[in-house]
Amino acid sequence: MSRIGKQRIEVPANVKVAVQARTVRVEGPKGKLEWAHRPEVSVAVDEAGRTVTVTRDGDDRLSRALHGTTRALIANMVEGCLNGYSRRLEIYGVGYGVQVQGRRVMLTVGYAHPRAFEIPAGTEVTVTAPQARGESEPARFTVSGPDKQAVGELAARLRKARPPEPYKGKGVRYADEHVRRKAGKAFAGAGGV
Repeated sequence: MSRIGKQRIEVPANVKVAVQARTVRVEGPKGKLEWAHRPEVSVAVDEAGRTVTVTRDGDDRLSRALHGTTRALIANMVEGCLNGYSRRLEIYGVGYGVQVQGRRVMLTVGYAHPRAFEIPAGTEVTVTAPQARGESEPARFTVSGPDKQAVGELAARLRKARPPEPYKGKGVRYADEHVRRKAGKAFAGAGGV
């Protein structure tokens, strides 16, 4: 039995969970999410006890793998609809910055033109400090929303526009990310060839 899969998911009072056929719908103060689970597992909602239980139909390898995964994904949906998820990012570099224009994020990260990224439905990008004011002061922004996967995917795409380089640390990084710095090229003293 899966250690994660056999745990019940507690549903808070202000979150609704419904299962119809293979579609799980979760609705809460931060938004609505729906997801279709695989046929190898079954999802049951206990309205009286305010819990969700995931069981697997077989004992083959795929069913065992999907048991814990399905439970974790539904628990993430409940948490996302209750509190939401967010990922804070920082941009280091002189002249680097971030802007939100409608449903697009514009990153100025040292290329000839700003990089534009579409913001998926249900996800928000909030800018706290739009322009990097020097090497030590980063531009800061936050990606947030109820869907953990969508938030993480958008944050990863924004970071990939200019990953932090190891010599000066310039680029887009997560707020809690540590960039391992390298020493620059060492030049010979006086009189070298």
